[in-house]
Amino acid sequence: NAAKKDPQEGYKTIVEGQPVYVHPGSALFNRQPDWLIYHQLVLTSKEYMRSCMTIEPKWLVELAPNFYKKCDPNVLSKRKRREKIE
Repeated sequence: NAAKKDPQEGYKTIVEGQPVYVHPGSALFNRQPDWLIYHQLVLTSKEYMRSCMTIEPKWLVELAPNFYKKCDPNVLSKRKRREKIE
């Protein structure tokens, strides 16, 4: 599971765009890196990521090409176009 820093607050998961946060018990809690992978989500007042690790985004494409690929951020996939609310 991967997440990218959200400019407003916390992180957004890459696949679903779900808002998530670094768990307060994590060593990364006050560091706020741009990209993370995580093992587990814990639901309390917010969705918290546990077992987090900082990554470079290019690693996702290199090490998990079946799940992640490079794309033009200005072009929406067919699925995203269907999901888009007008």
